[in-house]
Amino acid sequence: MEFAKIILKPGKEQSILRFHPWIFSGAIKSVSGEIEEGDIVEVLDSNNNFLAIGHSQIGSIAVRIFSFTPVTPDENFWEEKIRKALDVRKKSGLINNPETDAYRLIHAEGDGMPGLIVDMYNQTAVMQIHTVGMYLIKDTLCKALQNAMGPELKAIYNKSEGTIPYKANITAENGFLYGKTEDKTAIENGLRFNVDYEKGQKTGFFVDQRENRALLEKYSKDKKVLNLFCYTGGFSFYALRGGASLVHSVDSSERAIELTRENVELNFPGDERHQAFAEDAFKFLNAPKEDYDLMILDPPAFAKHLNVVPNALQGYRKLNAKAIEKIKPGGIIFTFSCSQVISKDAFRKAVFSAAAKTGRFVRILHQLEQPADHPVNIYHPESEYLKGLVLFVE
Repeated sequence: MEFAKIILKPGKEQSILRFHPWIFSGAIKSVSGEIEEGDIVEVLDSNNNFLAIGHSQIGSIAVRIFSFTPVTPDENFWEEKIRKALDVRKKSGLINNPETDAYRLIHAEGDGMPGLIVDMYNQTAVMQIHTVGMYLIKDTLCKALQNAMGPELKAIYNKSEGTIPYKANITAENGFLYGKTEDKTAIENGLRFNVDYEKGQKTGFFVDQRENRALLEKYSKDKKVLNLFCYTGGFSFYALRGGASLVHSVDSSERAIELTRENVELNFPGDERHQAFAEDAFKFLNAPKEDYDLMILDPPAFAKHLNVVPNALQGYRKLNAKAIEKIKPGGIIFTFSCSQVISKDAFRKAVFSAAAKTGRFVRILHQLEQPADHPVNIYHPESEYLKGLVLFVE
């Protein structure tokens, strides 16, 4: 099978020889053949030696690599990729686990499939595609998923309407690509929740916080808990199971608060310890309704691009300073950043600055990260996006 070829400038092959999966537009010397966004292309060095094969795209990242060896990227190729991703999850204890049926099956570059996210909820795969190349082969990917997972897979839902690059001139529609189900409940560490993969954020739930929620549960006994940016209430129902005396969930989205109430009711019907508020988190924190012992700060990404990093860091400083100022002496704060362009070091410095501003003595009890089903490609540090700290505030 012949593909168009991209030839790199002399010396620009070094990152590819170190297996970094992105080719930047500035590294390209010339192009052999006609290329449209999403096409499969071969990448060659300046001496026309093969380096890699991937999907072309418009923008600063010109190619996203899915193989560093010559391959035929057919259904069998993608099935083998998915089987390898499944094997990682099996080794992580996430497959056939009666206590948890929600996990990430494919984590883009972390699993060698740039642009593709697949989260499993019960026996439904929710696929979210971020590149034109992956979107053009979605039917092939569906068949590969079915072959790899067999009877364990009952349905595949495409949630890519809002994630395909807008310049691609592709009309992506959300909907089932295979099978169908009315059951939108899943289980995480024995707790049940509804997954709004049709209208909710991302794929419907944030499975990346599974282990951090379990840690929060251990700190929750007899605590008054404030869960800011609660989305669908994941941290809230863990706090309730952990024995919290009171849990307040806050999100600016009415729909998120509605889902939070539904999820709490699923696990703790009629439990009066919980209240949910559709309010701006910053405003709520300025005038808190209780003296809280435990706070969760899990905001959406403050920065998605490098040019807004300074503003994002200011946002993290402001949020954490207010929380540290307001929490009771001896209180604990779980604070997070899910912004890929904010490094661990930058986030920690922002929290340090926030703590210094308040003058209170703060210890770091835990440094948190994404779980094993969100693997970080060692050659692609950009895939490490979730970072968090557990703070003890005197």
